Amino acid sequence: MPQSQGQFLPSGHEPGERWRAPYACRSSLSRGRLVGEPVSATRGEFQRDRDRIIHSTAFRRLKHKTQVFVSHEGDHYRTRLTHTIEVAQIARALARALGLDEDLAEALALAHDLGHTPFGHTGEDALDECMAGFGGFDHNAQTLRIVTRLERRYADFDGLNLSWETLEGLVKHNGPLLDREGLPTARYAKTGIPAAIVEYQHRQDLWLDSYASAEAQAAALADDIAYNAHDIDDGLRAGLFGHAELRSVPFLAELLDEIERLHPGLEKPRLTNELVRRVITRFVENVIAESQARLAALQPADADAIRRAGQPVVAFPVAIEAADRDIKGFLYPNMYRHPRIAPIRAQAARVVRDLFGRFSTDPAAMPDEWAAGCDGLDEARRMRRIADYIAGMTDWYALDEHRRLFDVTPSLR
Repeated sequence: MPQSQGQFLPSGHEPGERWRAPYACRSSLSRGRLVGEPVSATRGEFQRDRDRIIHSTAFRRLKHKTQVFVSHEGDHYRTRLTHTIEVAQIARALARALGLDEDLAEALALAHDLGHTPFGHTGEDALDECMAGFGGFDHNAQTLRIVTRLERRYADFDGLNLSWETLEGLVKHNGPLLDREGLPTARYAKTGIPAAIVEYQHRQDLWLDSYASAEAQAAALADDIAYNAHDIDDGLRAGLFGHAELRSVPFLAELLDEIERLHPGLEKPRLTNELVRRVITRFVENVIAESQARLAALQPADADAIRRAGQPVVAFPVAIEAADRDIKGFLYPNMYRHPRIAPIRAQAARVVRDLFGRFSTDPAAMPDEWAAGCDGLDEARRMRRIADYIAGMTDWYALDEHRRLFDVTPSLR
């Protein structure tokens, strides 16, 4: 099994000790903020970004936004907030082992889900359907809208006025948006680059045709690792599948065999915890080993060399990429599309569609701060404001708004 510290850790350093590689982003070399601000006497630029994200209204709303299950299903299932905290922990672990800037990796992890709607991906799909004629809805682009426009906490600017490196990482954590010819990459080939990203690009160039920093790449993989581990945990806890079914995934079968060999007859809750922590450990250690090998081959002199590399430098090795694919392939039918979940998903989608339909015909039904000025907007901008309002809702608030406006509201049970 690869070790979490390898050839890039200078001799004499202890595991877990902080060190900074030449290719790490550096707060002192940040490309700055759209609106200039005085330098902090006590914090670096990426620390300030992290703190602004944590103190934002959008971050607090993650507490009551569903990951897979609605929150009243049980106290122990993940929400967007608990998922985000887990991603941040894994991102920091990867960043520390690879000599990256931990504060930037953490800031990106903490902000990566700010744009999600209520009711998880079900809510996003429903809102995207409602916005089909007006540019669609993309949670990644919505995150950018939140941190550059919708948060209103500061006297001098809208949004959080985050550093260039943080905005770049949020927009490009899944890779470039444009190819070398300036055309949208595969993800956006049919829909085009989301309008919010195009609009901001005119204000500040985020280099949409390059990869993001290694810190952003680490945060993106941390998201995948956390998803796999906690969805296995939540699915087992909910009884959607059992440990025996997980054995259809070779990677998980191997881990279960290891646990049984070391701890025969272990009770199910401990068996689940042993499995989940092994999933995280194996993924993290293998990402570190693969990334160290790629960095050794590339020998990047600075952070921009990572951006120009033409491929990710923080990555899964082939075997772990296959395991990731197999785990997701198992979870999709057995959890996300499980027959017990399907009725809840349908009800949640109905709530979003009902709210959008009502507000689109009667914007005055929204709170005053959202309804104000709607009459003076063209249709596309009016629909976008409605989408902003709905996307910002927690699960509970969306249900409360539906009860206020409609005679019958789904129970989501």
